[in-house]
Amino acid sequence: MGGVDDEEPALKRMKVSAKGLTALSNGSSTLETVGGFSSDSMARPLPSEVDEQVVGSKGVIKREEFVRIIAKALYSLGYRKSGERLEEESGIPLHSPGVNLFTQQVLDGNWDESVATLHKIGLADENVVRSASCLILEQKFFELLHGEKVMEALMTLREEITPLCNYSSRIRELSSCLVSPSPKQDILKVRSRSKLLEELQKLLPPTVMIPEKRLEHLVEQALILQTETCPFHNSLDKMSLYSDHHCGKELIPSRTVQILETHDDEVWFVQFSHNGQYLASASNDQTAIIWEVGVNGLSVKHRLSGHQKPISSVSWSPNDEELLTCGVEESIRRWDVSTGKCLQIYEKAGAALVSCTWFPSGKHILSGLSDKSICMWELDGKEVESWKGQKSLKISDLDITDDGKEILSICKPNTILLFNKETKDERFIEETQTITSFSLSKDNKFLLVNLLNQEIHLWNIEGDPKLVGKYKGHRRARFIIRSCFGGLKQAFIASGSEDSQVYIWHRSSEEPVETLPGHSGAVNCVSWNPANPHMLASASDDRTIRIWGLNNLNKKYQNAHSNGIHYCNGGT
Repeated sequence: MGGVDDEEPALKRMKVSAKGLTALSNGSSTLETVGGFSSDSMARPLPSEVDEQVVGSKGVIKREEFVRIIAKALYSLGYRKSGERLEEESGIPLHSPGVNLFTQQVLDGNWDESVATLHKIGLADENVVRSASCLILEQKFFELLHGEKVMEALMTLREEITPLCNYSSRIRELSSCLVSPSPKQDILKVRSRSKLLEELQKLLPPTVMIPEKRLEHLVEQALILQTETCPFHNSLDKMSLYSDHHCGKELIPSRTVQILETHDDEVWFVQFSHNGQYLASASNDQTAIIWEVGVNGLSVKHRLSGHQKPISSVSWSPNDEELLTCGVEESIRRWDVSTGKCLQIYEKAGAALVSCTWFPSGKHILSGLSDKSICMWELDGKEVESWKGQKSLKISDLDITDDGKEILSICKPNTILLFNKETKDERFIEETQTITSFSLSKDNKFLLVNLLNQEIHLWNIEGDPKLVGKYKGHRRARFIIRSCFGGLKQAFIASGSEDSQVYIWHRSSEEPVETLPGHSGAVNCVSWNPANPHMLASASDDRTIRIWGLNNLNKKYQNAHSNGIHYCNGGT
């Protein structure tokens, strides 16, 4: 390590007398001057040559902690003899004698003795001692009640628990167990003593009691960090502990595997269904198409006609059984996916509908209107509620969080409104540039915002919105260009571009991953299959939809323009 050969002859190694080694309080060591030499007049030895308190090539892992965590893992896995042998051979006990005694007292139900021992195991924080004592005495109280020793339970509550517990509400709950003939079962429920130990473990410092599954947690953290820093991680395969993780570009969908040529004009919007089994596309030709995803590629399931204007967007129902299509300042239509039949037309006198989305329950829909209001509809077309004011622009995206509480819309050219429909609270994302579109992440924690200045911004919308990422490189001058989250765990950002290409970035690092050529017109919208991280769709002004897959696929799918088109009348 550091250029020093481990096979170096012993005479060339530095010798240190025992009295020349001075221990520090943190367990490290310093070298005193030996044989009259100044410590600065000779090369210093590497820490691994003199410090046996650490393990590993970096010298950052404390041997004692490492051994204790391994021993804890062995016991947790049921290898008791191996754990005992490790403690014996290393001379490093998993826990101190006091902690071992405390653990056994808890498991044996010796409550008073365990509380007394708790005070003797070196806990500096009195609040921790108090909280742990309360947990133990509550267990004592419940077990006495369970054994129908009511008077003893009462004495425990009065004389032991009450002086320690700072929460009067908890005291009242425990008291209700004594006076009520049928106390709440969740209060009276007696936890097992091993469960009590787990709860105590969360309270006590990790130096006193090693947390459960600590080694597993550390390994998981290491694996997660490797995947998060891997620029191309997009594999469903389980990771191995035998080697460091690395993915190549071949796991990013970057090859055209199918070209869909059924639309007669520019394709403005595409979106996969939640289950990934369908793709819906919307076009300037006033039709939408439902494509079915099969093993041999995508094929037309239904062509939906009936709109009198171009269709700007679509929205899948939560169960993927129905589809909304929104005409450009026209109406919204609801379709049955299995039959292709139009089930309902949503219109409002004096205002055109410009955007649409589903409520998470699937029982209502939302629409943005040209009068800058947002309207909530029942499925049968009855207007339920309307929020007036500057809630939505004419050209607007619209979405709602999975809990059904917060509605997102573009309310001003450079502002997105997050409106809580229950509390009426309003939060805002304010950009310095005009916003053209946005996309909500699957976990509802992030918002992807496309801007007029050819940038895409990533906002964390938990609490006060925070700008956390920027993506650049694509082209946008005249049209609305849409981007999306995608890939495994939505680790990538994809976007269309007016230069006829698809751009892909790594979400965390913001670094460009791929640029996909192939279209001959502006790419208006992209959609990543939520059920297949290796499938991406792009919609273009060249009237086609391209399906992108992995480079190592053995074959391309056949073009879908001749695959059994079903034309459906949009009348109700």
